[in-house]
Amino acid sequence: MAIDEQVSEQEEDGRAGENVLSAISNEMVRLYKEQFGRGPTKTRTNWAGPDILVVTLEQTFTPAERSLQRMGEHQRLRDLRLLFQYASVATFCEPVERLIGRKVRAFISGIDTQADIATELYLLYPRGYEGPSRAEADAGQ
Repeated sequence: MAIDEQVSEQEEDGRAGENVLSAISNEMVRLYKEQFGRGPTKTRTNWAGPDILVVTLEQTFTPAERSLQRMGEHQRLRDLRLLFQYASVATFCEPVERLIGRKVRAFISGIDTQADIATELYLLYPRGYEGPSRAEADAGQ
């Protein structure tokens, strides 16, 4: 792909920009409420390059998770949260693929248990990619 084609795609994504990014943030709030019983107090979605989307979510812990945090059980808290995240890869990829119109190549979930800040990182395939997405590949296993 030529550089000017890449810039054109990035500009196109940027124009879709704020409304799409806001819609993704709203979808992540909904998913967190469904998955964990509590949504974040602050959510932000940003492009980190032409193929990388980052969603940052703050204050997502349930009362039980806050108890683990106070007890210093950070590894256990990380393990539990990530277990649920990766058990639901397709659920977390679907809104991004639907709203952006591109397939997810990789999904990376992380959490800082001290700060109660989570991130969902999506590496996207280029436009026009016809193969399976990360969610589809996960469903086949």
